[in-house]
Amino acid sequence: MAENTIETVKLLVVSRESAVLRPLWMMGESNSWQIEDVANAWEAIERVQAGTAPDLFLLDLPRGDADGLHILRWLRRLRPELPIILIAHPDDVAKKQEAIRLGARDCLLRPLQDQQLEGAIMRHLGEMRPTVEPDMTSDDVESVGDDTFFVGSSPIMRKLRAQAALLAEANVPVLMLGESGSGKETTARLLHKLSVRSGFEFAKVNCAALPSDLLETELFGHERNGTTEPARTRPGKLELCEKGMVLLEEITEMPMSLQANLLQVLDNKRFVRPGTTSVVEVDVRILAASTTNIENAISENRLRPDLYYRLSAYTICVPPLRQRREEIPLLLRHSMHKLARQYGLSPRIFSPAVIEACRSYSWPGNLRELENFVKRYLMVGDIELTFDKSRTELEYGSPKTSLTVPRNLNQPAPSLVQSRVGASGSDSLKSLVQSVKLEAERNAIAAALDKTGWNRKAAARLLKVSYRTLLYKIEQYRMKASESVPFPGSNGSRSNGNGFRGNGRTG
Repeated sequence: MAENTIETVKLLVVSRESAVLRPLWMMGESNSWQIEDVANAWEAIERVQAGTAPDLFLLDLPRGDADGLHILRWLRRLRPELPIILIAHPDDVAKKQEAIRLGARDCLLRPLQDQQLEGAIMRHLGEMRPTVEPDMTSDDVESVGDDTFFVGSSPIMRKLRAQAALLAEANVPVLMLGESGSGKETTARLLHKLSVRSGFEFAKVNCAALPSDLLETELFGHERNGTTEPARTRPGKLELCEKGMVLLEEITEMPMSLQANLLQVLDNKRFVRPGTTSVVEVDVRILAASTTNIENAISENRLRPDLYYRLSAYTICVPPLRQRREEIPLLLRHSMHKLARQYGLSPRIFSPAVIEACRSYSWPGNLRELENFVKRYLMVGDIELTFDKSRTELEYGSPKTSLTVPRNLNQPAPSLVQSRVGASGSDSLKSLVQSVKLEAERNAIAAALDKTGWNRKAAARLLKVSYRTLLYKIEQYRMKASESVPFPGSNGSRSNGNGFRGNGRTG
């Protein structure tokens, strides 16, 4: 039978402080990390240039060190994907944001707690593992141009794509309805890509973003006649997109006078260019979109009924993100890769807890809000995802954006997790996840100590760790022999903490 081989994780540490190195060696032995320490950062750069490829770089920056940020710049050029954790003095807190900007994944301030340091290392080692990330060349992700992608992995979006494929063959106007940010423009670009007009221009015009005169010029162009200068003609989008498509966003915000001109284009494929009496003929397909209720817009005289009937030859309703939650993991990872390429950064990995919280969130801002969420996560990493026990919400940085936590996250196992949440009323999600890991470790140590009657050397052999590591963990968790229960065969005796059982009895 073939043996499973586990690749050793390599950490390169720049530090002279025993307060940093001692717990790191303990962590390395406990987690099977290969830790190499060097005296200064320039020596570390020589190691990296010579071909040494650590999985994580830990830089302990002495107080007032002026070279630390220069080292980050060099490392970013040599290994842009290398996770870097910076340890700084509280007096150098101003360097924290600059270090993050220069490429550090995390910046920890002294005095350090061992759990804080180990948690940061585990988190960033987990983020860099490529095995967690699925293949992004999915058939459900389709490029529609201008770095825009149509994601259709849910049944409702597959149906929408099928509708777009059918409409691509027809030369009729299409009205697209849906919430802001739901993907109406992306759907319009998909329709353009699938149609025979794909070889010609596609343009969009936001009717709500321009005043009446500028919107008229943007659509229909303008011709200026002067007495001393020759006439100058500025074509509008309808002419520039000849044989192509034009998307009119927020059609209900178009002034009524321009709606009459647009109706003439739909009926006769011609219009009179402003500033002249010349008639312009155009062959362009009109797509319209709106986030408002069409019936209300008609009753409020914001949309001509005859224009609506011409535009709504076929209507597409783009569903909001909350109606296609199964696509959220794919959208998160796809947005992460796209934004990472855009900003020249290494993509981060979403933990299962974050993905589940995102699936439970309603996303009122739809795809735009999701992309902003991913952008913040890419820039800052595992930032303030706070657990609010009273509202059972996961808040991401701002009180305006809250992600609902699934029930199984709201009810963690007792002991360490509950004590951490109960102590302050709220705690960061990363701390809760780390608490689960620490609790499992503490329970394993307690079980081994119980089984061996608090014979710590025997417990270390049972746990397959060194005696020194076990002593460190017992001290870390403040474990006492009085908390232990007698192991079978001990006749009720307890350990005295030195590996011997008391009460004058033998095992």
